[in-house]
Amino acid sequence: MLCAFAAAGLPAGAQESGDGEGVPAASTPFTISTLETVRARGYVICATSQPMAGFAQVSSEGLWSGFDVDICRGVAAAVFGDPSRVEFRPLSGTSRFAHLALGEVDLLARNAPWTMMRDTAYGASYAATSFYDGQAFMVPDSLGVVSAYELDDVTVCVASGGEALARVNEFFFDIQGSFDEVLYEDREDLAVAYRSGQCDAISASASWLHGVRRTLPEPGTHRILPERLSKEPYGPVVRSGDTQWFTIVRWVVLAMINAEELGVTSVNVESMLSARAPAIRSLLGLEGDFGTPLGLSQTWMRDVVSGVGNYGEVYARHFGPDTGTPLLRGQNALWINGGLMFAPPFN
Repeated sequence: MLCAFAAAGLPAGAQESGDGEGVPAASTPFTISTLETVRARGYVICATSQPMAGFAQVSSEGLWSGFDVDICRGVAAAVFGDPSRVEFRPLSGTSRFAHLALGEVDLLARNAPWTMMRDTAYGASYAATSFYDGQAFMVPDSLGVVSAYELDDVTVCVASGGEALARVNEFFFDIQGSFDEVLYEDREDLAVAYRSGQCDAISASASWLHGVRRTLPEPGTHRILPERLSKEPYGPVVRSGDTQWFTIVRWVVLAMINAEELGVTSVNVESMLSARAPAIRSLLGLEGDFGTPLGLSQTWMRDVVSGVGNYGEVYARHFGPDTGTPLLRGQNALWINGGLMFAPPFN
């Protein structure tokens, strides 16, 4: 069972800040922990961005799926042993942090890149990085390039009036390449221009480019080049001040990463109960006590892997070859495979 949808607007008492982030007009005291609130309610309320292919999308039957949705489901599995006990709410940039700070949602799955401002100014705390993103280029295979460093004498669709254009200018200056810009204020206009062949390449966040590629008539004939022009780490965000909930959400992500490194999957998790490796036994709740300090069951990490899979399984489910539009893991590969995905051990 996947996540249900509930609409949400800007709550009373909230106001927009200068950069469009919703912030509470006054702090609201919370005397009950988030874990207690979630348990009393019977489900997790998880918010993310508006529907985005691969990350969060809704079927014709009204069921939600995607990478971000599975992070939410992992938290529900940790708390209840049941990944379906979660309600999903897509929020806009004008209200996301206000809803979180006012306690109307329990976490944001992947709503805005992790920056110092967002981590300190809105009563929110980033628990972990679940997806490393960054500005990239997408090109048709017919252009004959496999690296951004090969781009020269091309037209590039890019958003005007922001950092994206400045990064493109800096990149081409560094590689001594030439390009002509095709500018639009709205990202959706960029996608339309690229689809109609008005530019050789389009530049924006790789995750957004991936969503655009899925809408193309022949998505397999377009390539997101591996180079990144910016740092945009995404991950679950919780309300500041609740250390227990922060730690639970953080370690759900870290447990999924550790499970992949240890070779524990949703398919073999039961057979792994006979494993002798201390790290695997800790992950499965057979040795040590990693549940009580968090207010969770002894088997919460096993429940996460059983319910949604390890990090690699979740990534492959939504971005792997079977989707028809694979997205190379790159920075999102495990550290032992040259990526940035690294989780502290359990001991």
